[in-house]
Amino acid sequence: MNINKQRDVEANMQIGPTDQGMVRIFIESQGVEVPMDFEPEEAEEIAEEIRAAAAAARIVK
Repeated sequence: MNINKQRDVEANMQIGPTDQGMVRIFIESQGVEVPMDFEPEEAEEIAEEIRAAAAAARIVK
């Protein structure tokens, strides 16, 4: 898998807390559902990585 390869696939993503105190990222595409649960600290690390990637993407543009 190459992160730079363009694909023509649509997906839905939902993010929210679970009743177990986890953060769930739920992705659905083409009939496949992928629920991913993270401890709050892990979710914060992911959020930081997304922010860093967004900042890097701004520089490329």
